[in-house]
This record gives sequence, C-alpha cells and structure tokens, in this order.
Amino acid sequence: MKGFRYIALLVCTLYSVLCTPLFAQLNTDRITAIGRNALYFEDYVLSIQYFNQVIRLKPYLAEPYFYRSIAKIQLEDYQGALKDCNDAIERNPFSPGCYYTRGYIYRQLNRLEEAEADYTQALQFSPENRTYMLLRADTRAQRKNYDGSLEDIEAMLKREPQSASVWSEKGHVCILKKDTLLALEAFEQAASFDKNNPAVWSALGVTNLMLEREDDAYVQLTQAINLGSKWAGDYINRGIIHYRRHNYRGALSDYDQAVKIAPRDADCYYNRGVMRQEVGDYNRALEDLNTAISLAPERTEMRYQRALVEMQLKRWKAVVEDMDSLIARYPYFLPAYYMAAQAKTQQGDTKSAYRYRQTAQDLESRKEEIQAQQAAQPKTDMLIANAQPQKKDHRKEFSASTAQSQNDLPEEEQKYDSQTRGTVQKRYQDVVNEPNIVLSYYSQDLSLRGTNYYHVLVDQLNRREVLPAALRFTNQEIALTAEMVDYHFAQINRLVGDFDNAEGYLARAIEFAIIKDYTSAVDDCTKAIVLADKELEPIICFCRATWRYRMEEADYELMMRDYDQVLRLQPDFTFALYNKANLLCSKKEYLEAIQYYSRAISVDQDFAEAYFNRGLTYIYIGENEKGLADLSKAGELGIYQAYNLITRFK
Repeated sequence: MKGFRYIALLVCTLYSVLCTPLFAQLNTDRITAIGRNALYFEDYVLSIQYFNQVIRLKPYLAEPYFYRSIAKIQLEDYQGALKDCNDAIERNPFSPGCYYTRGYIYRQLNRLEEAEADYTQALQFSPENRTYMLLRADTRAQRKNYDGSLEDIEAMLKREPQSASVWSEKGHVCILKKDTLLALEAFEQAASFDKNNPAVWSALGVTNLMLEREDDAYVQLTQAINLGSKWAGDYINRGIIHYRRHNYRGALSDYDQAVKIAPRDADCYYNRGVMRQEVGDYNRALEDLNTAISLAPERTEMRYQRALVEMQLKRWKAVVEDMDSLIARYPYFLPAYYMAAQAKTQQGDTKSAYRYRQTAQDLESRKEEIQAQQAAQPKTDMLIANAQPQKKDHRKEFSASTAQSQNDLPEEEQKYDSQTRGTVQKRYQDVVNEPNIVLSYYSQDLSLRGTNYYHVLVDQLNRREVLPAALRFTNQEIALTAEMVDYHFAQINRLVGDFDNAEGYLARAIEFAIIKDYTSAVDDCTKAIVLADKELEPIICFCRATWRYRMEEADYELMMRDYDQVLRLQPDFTFALYNKANLLCSKKEYLEAIQYYSRAISVDQDFAEAYFNRGLTYIYIGENEKGLADLSKAGELGIYQAYNLITRFK
C-alpha cells in the first residue's frame, strides 16, 4: 500500500476536530498517525497541520511536538524545529530520539558543543545505538577533538570489527588529524571488508596520493572508477597522476569526465586549466581558469595560474589586477610582486614596476622574520580532491525512522498537493508580503492555513440571506471564468436604481468589485454607509478600504480613515488590523506596521499571514532573528512559501 497515493481530505479531519471535540479528543492518536503517514510520504507541510491539531487539543503530549520538529527539519526550518524539540523534551525528558533529533539540529546551527552533549544524552538512554555513536564521533571530529572521536570509533569497532563504514570513518578522522599512515591502515581494513565499494578505493587512492605513492594511488583510483564511482574527485586525482607523468592526453580525458560529473566544481576546471597551460593551449586554459574563479571567487590563489596564462596572451592589465587581488590576501607572496612588475614594465609604467620590485626586495630581506611568523602562502599547484567522497545532503542525512526508533507507519488515506509536497523550501518565493484580506464570494482552498477566517459580524450578515452567496474572508481569490463574469454583469443589470437599505448597495458594490469596477464599488459603499446599522457599518468600511487599495489612484488617507473607523467600532477586527499594517508597510512605516501585525496576532494567535508579513517586516529593518522566528510560525501555520525564505535569509 505504501507505493500508492492516498486520497482522504484534510478538511474532513479538520472538521471532525473542530466540530466534534469529544470525538477528536478520543482520536488524537489517529490524527497523529495520519500526520506521521504524511511525514513518511514527504508531505511535510500537510503533516505539520495534523500535528498542530493534536497540539491544540492535547498540548501536554510530547509526540506531536517531536514529529512536527522532524517535519521542520526536512523543510530546513532549524530554529522552528529546535523550539519544537525543546517542547518535546520538556514534556518527555527520557526519549533518546528527541536528543538525537535536537543534536542534529544543533549541528546544522553550528552549535557543536550542544550537539555533542545531546548525542551523549541519547547514548545514555540507548548505549548500543550505532547512529548516535557515529554522529557523536563526527561531531567531536568537527570540534577538532580527534582523540575523543577515535575513542567512539574504537568502541564501535569492538562491537563491529568487520564494519567497513566504521573503518572508513576512522580513516577520515585520521586524515583530519594529519595521521596519514594510520588513515591508510584504516582504509585498507575497510577495503578488506567491502571490496566492491568505490568510496573505499577512492579514499585509499587519495591517501596514497597524499603520501606521494603514485603507483598505488593510480591502481586504487582506477579500481574506484571501474567499480562505477560517480565522484569527480577520482577523475581529478587520477588526472593529477597522468599530468605528473606527462600523460597529458590521459589527464585531459579524466578532467573532461570530471567536468561532466561535476559541472559546478571549480577544482575540475582549475586542474584542467593548469594542464592546458602546460601544453600551450592558452586560450582554452584561460576559459577553464575563468570558469573556476567564477565558481569560487573567494579562492584568490587560483588567480596566480590565470595570471601566468594572461602573461602568455599579453593581457598585462589583467595580470596586474589578478596579482593585486593575490597580494591583498597573501602580502608575503613574492612571485606576485615580480609578476605585477613585469606586466607594468610591458605596459610602459616603469615607475609602478619599480615600486612592485622594491616591495618584493624589502620582503625578501626579511625572509627569516616572515618565515618565523608562518605567513600564509597560496597553493598554486594542481589541487588534490578532498578525501570526503562527496558533500553530504544534511537534510537526507537525518533519519526520521532512527529518531522515532520504529519503522511501523500507519497506512491511512491521504490527500497530496504537488505544490505543498516534499522539500518546498527549494521552490523560489518572491520576497513580497501576503496580500490584503478581502471579503468575497470566491476563494481558493485555504484549509492548510491556521488563520481563523471568521468574524461574527460577517456571520450575522450571511445569516440575513440578503446576498446571493455567503461572503468569506480570503487573500487568495480565484480567477473567474467567462461564464462567471457574464453572471455578475447580469446581477449588476438586475440591481439598477437606488435602494432604501444598506444591504442593497453593498450587494451591488460586491458585484462591481468582482468585475473589477472598483470606482463604482466604492461609490455604492459610500451610499451604503449612510443607511447602515452598527453591525453592517464596519463591514462596509472594511470593504471600501480594500477596494480603494485596488484603484489606480489609491488615496492613502481615505483608506486609513476607513480602517480606523472599523477599529473604533470593532477593536478586535483582526483583518482590519492586518490590512492597515500592510498599508503602513507600503509606505515604509515599518515600526508602526509591526505594532498592528502584533495586535492582529494578539487577537488570533494562529494568524498565519500576519506572522508572515511581520517576519518580512522585521527582516526589512534588520532584525533577522525575530523575522525568521515569525516566518517559521507562518510556515507552521500553513504558508509553505515561508520555508524558501527561511532557507535564504538564515
């Protein structure tokens, strides 16, 4: 059954939760199970909504906070996930999965000391858990506590002496510790237990290359490639060996393959550029080096090799620019001064050339002093690819099943939306506020959002049955079909003339607004207000303000007056508070806007749009931490676009 898409409607569950509280109280386990199922099928945004429902009903349970934190991890909302994990641990401090999960979050936030402490706590509850031990070892290595990391690895090897992955982990830690010989022994052990794993042979190859045992390295890298390695580093490193042996054809073939595998890897282009320079193919060498530098502009040392090529092509100005960049980062690198001087001489600028040479000679006279300071020098040779086979996808590295300590997931029917399913944080979102809330007959499905789209005055108006359909609050109106437009024009023709009641003018104003004749809609609202009672006046003022906003020449003062009148009559009218905040934002009055968003949130603590817009407003004024917290809350409440912004702004 797990391979199928399930088709239960979220709205049904929400309805049962909201409308039959006793039934929902008895079935929070079922709602949690459905949420876990959505989590398993990577419907993270939807799963959060289910866990929200359980938290509202039973806020003392640890489970829904814990599962919600897992969903937020997959969406890369680590601050939101941390808060949920803290809440879960506060309610149940004896769950190893919670500490494992929080440790992972701390790693992503680069709070390594706290991550290690959490993995240690998880191991106290589950001392035999291999994943917890490996992650603590890796965290200790990141903290440069290599001995502590190796202690964990040795403990695992006592239990699993034939585990190739643990031996490989030991090898990588030894590389970091700069104990290359011990790393080689560890990788040899790994290879003896897993002969068909290209990553093991790759690690052996790069370690031998670091030890300058080129013959062994060549055999091992070739073995990794023959076993189907998809890591560009194997081709880069074998290409280095070809290059050193003057087998330029073999080197070029390997670098071409590396570029195919990793077209965004600067090292591939850099090494190929160096090799092409060696054989005199200067134009294509320059192309490769330009590409490498564009992919990794922070690696100033690459500019030295590019300058050598530019010298051959007589691009003197470019040579000086590259050498000035190199000197700014490596002020004691003498070849840069001499190369710049040579280029200045070729340009006829002998005065500048003299200054570069004089500086170089002054530095050379202080050679012993500079060496004693261990001044940084750039690496200008070909680059050996790192011993790590590939960059880790940290989101996929996290194991939800390990955190839960169970694999049994319920088979519940489920609704999936391709727009909200999976890693939605990777879908680009423009940095714009959520639009105004309006009253309309038409709305897109907003069932994922936690906002309470209700006000008693609108409910009372709908109960009067003086309008052709029920009004609803929305900021996601649907596009009308030609048939729908014709219908509303017909309604306007039917409602001609003057009315002796506010409802008639309001009904026609709504029809005008639907066909986007906002001037006529505002005129009818003005007539309606004169006849309106105290229940209807706030609604009409609210509508008039929202429709004025959509007019070509919107009058800021008139809109503000309408919203202020609504709030005088109904201080808890959340949508007027929210829309007024949006209006203030449009005028860049950010601090006052934040106050109104906050007032709206104080009335409806699940007002998703208000959190989203307040979060962006905080970011506009440079308060990123508050902004990210609000965006996290907006995502939790169903505005899935927030997760892309969290990923970008964090």
